[in-house]
Amino acid sequence: MQDAAGTAKYSLAIDEILTPNSLKVLQKRYLRRDEAGNPIEKPSDMFARVAENIASAEKVWGATDAEVAETAADFYSLMTSLEFLPNSPTLMNAGRDLQQLSACFVLPIGDSMESIFNAVRDTAMIHKSGGGTGFSFSRLRPGGDQVRSTQGVSSGPVSFMKVFNQATEAVKQGGTRRGANMGVLRIDHPDILTFIKCKEDGDFSNFNISVALTEDFMEAVRAGTAYDLRNPRTGEIDGELDALEVYNLIVNMAWATGDPGIIFIDRINRDNPTPMLGEIESTNPCGEQPLLPYEACNLGSVNLSKFVTPTENGPEVDWDHLGDVVQRGVRFLDDVIEVNNYPLPEIDELARGNRKIGLGVMGWADMLIKMGLSYDSAEGIALGEKVMGFVNAQGAAASAKLADERGTFPNFEGSIFDSPDGGNMRNATVTTIAPTGTLSIIANCSSGVEPLFAVSYVRTVMDNDRLIEVNPMFEEIAVKRGFYSQELMSLIADHGSVHGIAEVPEDVQSWFVTAHDITPESHIRMQASFQKHTDNAVSKTVNFSSDATRDDVAEVYNLAYELGVKGVTIYRDGSKGNQVLSTGKTGSSAAADEPRHGEIEPRPRPVVTQGRTEKIMTGCGNLYVTVNWDEHGMCEVFTQMGKSGGCASSQSEALSRMISVSLRAGVDPEAIQKHLRGIRCPSPSWTEGGKVLSCADAVGIVMEHAFTFMETGEAVKGVSKNTDHLDNLSGACPECGGVVEHESGCMVCRSCGYSKCA
Repeated sequence: MQDAAGTAKYSLAIDEILTPNSLKVLQKRYLRRDEAGNPIEKPSDMFARVAENIASAEKVWGATDAEVAETAADFYSLMTSLEFLPNSPTLMNAGRDLQQLSACFVLPIGDSMESIFNAVRDTAMIHKSGGGTGFSFSRLRPGGDQVRSTQGVSSGPVSFMKVFNQATEAVKQGGTRRGANMGVLRIDHPDILTFIKCKEDGDFSNFNISVALTEDFMEAVRAGTAYDLRNPRTGEIDGELDALEVYNLIVNMAWATGDPGIIFIDRINRDNPTPMLGEIESTNPCGEQPLLPYEACNLGSVNLSKFVTPTENGPEVDWDHLGDVVQRGVRFLDDVIEVNNYPLPEIDELARGNRKIGLGVMGWADMLIKMGLSYDSAEGIALGEKVMGFVNAQGAAASAKLADERGTFPNFEGSIFDSPDGGNMRNATVTTIAPTGTLSIIANCSSGVEPLFAVSYVRTVMDNDRLIEVNPMFEEIAVKRGFYSQELMSLIADHGSVHGIAEVPEDVQSWFVTAHDITPESHIRMQASFQKHTDNAVSKTVNFSSDATRDDVAEVYNLAYELGVKGVTIYRDGSKGNQVLSTGKTGSSAAADEPRHGEIEPRPRPVVTQGRTEKIMTGCGNLYVTVNWDEHGMCEVFTQMGKSGGCASSQSEALSRMISVSLRAGVDPEAIQKHLRGIRCPSPSWTEGGKVLSCADAVGIVMEHAFTFMETGEAVKGVSKNTDHLDNLSGACPECGGVVEHESGCMVCRSCGYSKCA
């Protein structure tokens, strides 16, 4: 950056210190581009653009040009130190034409066609601007209920969710950013059973769903009694259900598919800072930001890995430095509200009226490692509570100071702060723990308050080369202490953890625990330690191994309720598409002999064949695969998607045609089957015995079953056990094919920065 006199305006060191992966993500997703798609910014340019744009808000409160420039320089320093980063839309859009700086919004849906389709329209506008949306469908009358205007009956909330899902699909296909949705339904809605099971068949790919649990329901679960359902149209009781049976259904579906999540809606509303404006009914798509209808997220994160300092007594938290960064971050986020170009006037009004911000943290696992503490230790959990208590207190103090300078938020009167001992506040909420997938890539730190997902993992590139990616702190310690070797790093990547590896010292094993080394109970206890001092909520995923039981899931839900957590997202390894990081070694496939070009023609299709058809669940829905054979052996494959149309149907048809041609051209069927097995896509699924990684993998599974049937006459179901080497594999990044992590209620690729929730 240069000023008019040609002297350096800002330090350009950031361009030199970013990691190659950080630079790649910035170039792909954040930096301005020319019409040909080439980046025309360096990272320093981006940070200067953002700093100057956000600092311009200071003029509203009478700052001079010199004072604005001073604030811009401070914001630039704050970001380029990588000690604080605002959310992705701010980095992408501040100072550009769009100027839409919020990641997520909540929209109201009332019980009328006008309200429903107004919300569909507003959703499309938000997704067009790059935002995600949360909704509560709890106000819609149940399916089969009376519709007086037409003398007909209602189709119910889940039916209308399909409209929102399809609208999102249309906007997504026309743009570069994927629209993400959260659908919420109260546990006492008469259609709750349909809602809980709505993702069972692979529908609603553009939705996360959560059930809003009430305390009355949870007490009924404990007592083993029934609870009342209530028709939202009339407000009257409309039947009852056995609470424990419904609870078990939620547990079973979450165990099988990862959905639904749960939120404790009464607990959320007890912390609603502006109850006079209405109840909170929904959250943003990742679950961590409860919002009123027409509210927006304004988020940023402090990188905790930057605040550990060595002393003669060992590593300590630099509390003074941390407090300074927190207070500067609050000022930054309050300024974001002022310059944000919100997509709807109703959102603009309420965002400015409540001035909610969500300052959170990332790099927590890194801080623990630097402090020499295990993530799941009592000391680690206690430090989490202490750190977040400090961040929350410093953030509140900064907001109170801004209130003295700029005034309280406009909706202060009637809020929970409007009392003799409430104190002035500039912002109705200050703290949130949000997902930080791509931000943590830029900052080269661990994500949010999640543990490490892997210490070392394999990235496969062209020509099937295996590149070993190693956590930089682990690599540094391994080199310093003399146990580093490429062979060890490869072993750790295949093992998925350092636990139980004799070459790794025991103290290092305890520091570098990964998500699957930690018990689900420890995940929840860590989440609860941060929730105690967080205004909004904490986005975190509780990871389970593939052999976890339904009882294990229920125990975590019960513990979350007891410990004061506001919502829970669980993920059992392999239970649905968008699986996380790949930490296992893929098996090699035997290739068919290379045919001689132009010399092989497929034999004609036989007039009569015999065969079998099998239904298999994929991430795109039910796939019906028919395998036929004649006296020469397997000769053709047909596929049909359970729901017609779209890329999935056309691509599976193309695949089956190519398989059929190859079979009749004499290619070894087993070679074809082996090549198909293990192919990953963004949406795997879980079936009897194991994972279906893609539609191609599903065809390979059915071909394998056909081999057995042709030889023995015995029908086979499920996924064979000769694919154990694939147990740690699942969804590939849809943009670069790299490995993806499932964390903080979302999914992110650390190779290219893709995020399902952005």
